[in-house]
Amino acid sequence: MTAAQAEKREDKKFSIWDLPDVPDKLPPHLEFARSRVQCNLDAPVHTESIIYSGAYASMGVDNSVQLDFFQENFSVEVKRLTKDDMEFDLIGSDPSIANAFRRILIAELPTMAIEKVFIANNTSVIQDEVLAHRLGLIPITVDPRLFEYISENDSPNEKNTIVFKLHAHCKRGEPRLTVKSEDLTWLPNGSEYLLEGQNPASSSSSKPKTYTSFSCSQDSLPEFANNPVSTMPEIIIARLGPGQEIEFEAHAVKGMGKTHAKWSPVATAWYRMLPEVVLLEDVEDEDAETLVATCPVNVFDIEDIGNGKKKAIVARPRSCTLCRECLRVGEEWEKRVSLRRIKDHFIFTIESTGALPPEVLFTEAVKILENKCERVFSELS
Repeated sequence: MTAAQAEKREDKKFSIWDLPDVPDKLPPHLEFARSRVQCNLDAPVHTESIIYSGAYASMGVDNSVQLDFFQENFSVEVKRLTKDDMEFDLIGSDPSIANAFRRILIAELPTMAIEKVFIANNTSVIQDEVLAHRLGLIPITVDPRLFEYISENDSPNEKNTIVFKLHAHCKRGEPRLTVKSEDLTWLPNGSEYLLEGQNPASSSSSKPKTYTSFSCSQDSLPEFANNPVSTMPEIIIARLGPGQEIEFEAHAVKGMGKTHAKWSPVATAWYRMLPEVVLLEDVEDEDAETLVATCPVNVFDIEDIGNGKKKAIVARPRSCTLCRECLRVGEEWEKRVSLRRIKDHFIFTIESTGALPPEVLFTEAVKILENKCERVFSELS
């Protein structure tokens, strides 16, 4: 040890990081266990996430989560986007972050849903409580950010309540009538049902009280002038036989999925690790055709390599569902094909119910997660 090294050692506490012959990266077998899940025929291995910062300290590798490293490696790539669903890749992320987005999307993004149903007449075969339950599950295509939450002490007004009405009657001698969600009529002026004890003819000067207290019509507000409130169409509410009738008024309020599933804005939100399919050796001719025919999702394809020979290639690894059919061809195939999952690369899928577009749902989930982190920082500081 030189004098400079000895002096440096005296100035600070000596650690393993100071040794010159300690490697700065993991050997291949440890890097594979850290970054991949190996999917064998009997069971997957290396499934745990190694998040302990000093897991590889003896080898000179810092396994801690560093913000600058996360910023350099994290990215979001949109693969498919429609009005109903969205598929994107979370690259350089952790399972805890991906799961946080999933839970926020399911339980903490607010929407508008029917909460109270005032039934004036129901002679259908559907009971009142079942009818109210079906109405609550109908997605309302309106931006919930335009409305406020309503508490027990608040009165329903134009800022926290949406009112619909429906009156359907199947006359005798006519075929069965199918009542659908598009038959719900938006009432921008609020409820039309009078409170109990109110008589519309008792006072001509004052307006009779209803179940809502709207100070103005909702369609006069700028946010609804060119975008009227509606519901998702083609959802069957009830089927009425001859002589049957339903008449009710439905009030929708703002809520979150953790209170009731009817407020959840997604039909489903899920993720999976990116598949990685590797051929450990060349698979040619008849074996190549056998491998291609075995895979039910067409992960493999055949490439002509000349001289009448063919070779199997991995053409669509993203489509792999981990069915392991390629490993069941024979005992030796587990040594020829390797099925893996990348631990920090997630394929995330969002299916919206229709209340909000899927891309808006994800951006709102990011904002909610950001607010949660800020609250933690403020409480710790």
